[in-house]
Amino acid sequence: MKLHEHISKLRMILSYKVFTAILFMALALILFGIFYQNIRPQTYNIELFSIANNTIRSPKTIVDEQKTNEEKQKAAQEVARVYTYQSDLVQNRISLMNSILDFVEEVKTDFSNKKETNGKDSKELQADKLDKLKDILTKNVSENVTNSISDQSFLTLLAATPEQLDQVRSLVVNDTEATLNHRIKESQVDEAKADIAAEINQTDLNKNLKSAASELGQYAITANYVYDAKLTEERKQQAMDNVEPAKILQGQVIVQEGHLIDRETYRQLELLGLLKNDGSVKPYIGLAIFVLLIIGLLYFHLKLMQVPEETKQNRLVMVSLVFIISLALMKLSGAMNHLEVPGIEYVFPAAMGPMLIQVLLKDRTSYLMAVILAACASIEFHDEIADMINVEMVVYTLLSGVSGILFLSKRYQRASILKTGAFISAMNMLTICFITFLNIGEFTQWEFLYYLLFAFLSGTLSAVFTMGLQPFFEAAFGILSPIRLLELSNPNHPLLKKILTEAPGTYHHSLMVANLAEAACEAIGANGLLARVGSYYHDIGKTKRPQFFIENQMNIGNPHDRLEPEVSRDIILEHTTDGAETLKKYKLPKEFSDIAEQHHGTTCLKYFYSKAKEKDPDVKEDDYRYPGPKPQMKETAVINIADSVEAAVRSMNHPTPEQIKNLVHSIIQSRLMDGQFNECDMTLKELEIIKTTLCETLNGIFHSRIQYPK
Repeated sequence: MKLHEHISKLRMILSYKVFTAILFMALALILFGIFYQNIRPQTYNIELFSIANNTIRSPKTIVDEQKTNEEKQKAAQEVARVYTYQSDLVQNRISLMNSILDFVEEVKTDFSNKKETNGKDSKELQADKLDKLKDILTKNVSENVTNSISDQSFLTLLAATPEQLDQVRSLVVNDTEATLNHRIKESQVDEAKADIAAEINQTDLNKNLKSAASELGQYAITANYVYDAKLTEERKQQAMDNVEPAKILQGQVIVQEGHLIDRETYRQLELLGLLKNDGSVKPYIGLAIFVLLIIGLLYFHLKLMQVPEETKQNRLVMVSLVFIISLALMKLSGAMNHLEVPGIEYVFPAAMGPMLIQVLLKDRTSYLMAVILAACASIEFHDEIADMINVEMVVYTLLSGVSGILFLSKRYQRASILKTGAFISAMNMLTICFITFLNIGEFTQWEFLYYLLFAFLSGTLSAVFTMGLQPFFEAAFGILSPIRLLELSNPNHPLLKKILTEAPGTYHHSLMVANLAEAACEAIGANGLLARVGSYYHDIGKTKRPQFFIENQMNIGNPHDRLEPEVSRDIILEHTTDGAETLKKYKLPKEFSDIAEQHHGTTCLKYFYSKAKEKDPDVKEDDYRYPGPKPQMKETAVINIADSVEAAVRSMNHPTPEQIKNLVHSIIQSRLMDGQFNECDMTLKELEIIKTTLCETLNGIFHSRIQYPK
């Protein structure tokens, strides 16, 4: 029993949705189980301060945040404090000194203009001047000058002559300017004040003026090269930003075999998730999402198919089996990586799955298979790195699969599959070349030759596996592929030889019908090859009683002349059911038995019906109709027309194109009015195309011939 028949029995027990859900769940579990080992991170049972039993390398590249932060803090600490020179401070301090001395002169002038002193002595006047000066300074100077400079210095300046004040002004301003033109930090202010005091003390001013000038000069000196906290922080942040993240690189040795597991090593192992107690569920979640994506793509592709539900399920089972076989070969290729042979993963027959689906289904499912296999290859061949994919294998697998589909699209002979395998091998080798030459890594000449060899074998194996598995799937699912049709069209097939030897007239008739049906089917976009080969077998039932059919009655009388119409009717009508039974007995595809059973539909045997009616006017027409059913496929409907047209035209003597046209139109119109095409999706436009095509073909067959002289 064929696999699709078992599926049909199971479908009778389960509903469509339940059966489909079970299929998808089973496929999802198989997918998860196949790739479980590939994504499971390797962990070690290690304790702190123990000795490493083997060398451990990092399976991935990861940023070490703690180490990075330490490096950033170190970089920030190395940034020196930033100082800024306040160039405008020189003029500000000089202006302050000039202002103080200006106010001293103003107070002196003010008191010299007063004529009455109210009997005050000189000490009282000096005190008034001091109070007046301090009051002015307090009101007009933002700094607390009166507390910083002693009263004695103010009194000395108030008692000085204009010439002495000019000397003090010149001395203080010049020394202040000279000193503040140098960068002075906070820590250097006292030193700078001492220097300006020493400079002033070396002048020829009297002692009191020196003291006052020295105090003014020291007050003028302040730090002009000050710490800039904001700029310093900016420099530190910039230094921290410039620090490259500390990374543990893929393949980096974390600890050598026999070395001590210190705290830093243990921390790195923990960070990489290589400790037994640090197992992460993220890879498993990622794999689950990947499986859901694959199942989702298959589900929506299946849902969008415009075919019956039974066909959908058969296709789902078929695609799942091809997918699982491809994954098994992929797993085998991945396991061979342990042989440490360069590029051995490229031997995976990536085009086998897409090619097989293309041969069996001939639709876009093959492209979906190529995409899904490429995605799976990224996980299988990821070189034991749990969080990375092998992009090279994605490109290689995808291009190989798509190439197989394109080269095979319209090739139906088995030899063409081998030729396609050669094209795939060439494509694989070109893909290897561009991947290898674009890769920055170094490779030896021998490694490159290995790559090319395995790429060539991949294409060859894809063709071999496709040819080997195709008959299994065709037999298991009852698929009638073009290659299978071509095999069945071989004249050496036992049934065709049976027709030729037992019913030669029927054999010739079948060939003629095949030519007509194929041309008409191709004209309307139907399966011309199915129509041709189906026509070869459509009258196989006539081999049971070949002499009762006119095309086989050579040099013998017509036996129907001696039989009752009812007997003749039964013999003629039975050739459809006999043919279907014979084809089933020889295990030919179901489409062939359907064609044999349906190629007359439920048409009436008008000749014998008329004979019977002459004897019994009450005879029913339905008793002289074929049991049917009516044609269910376009190909069967076309054979229905071609069969009648060929027999009718052959019975005419030197038919003209006009006669052929009228005959074809009459037969098609009769079938249409009789409802013979009601159960197939034949349109009126297609019937017109069939009519035109049949006329053209028949005109070519029954063309006029030259009468040769005797």
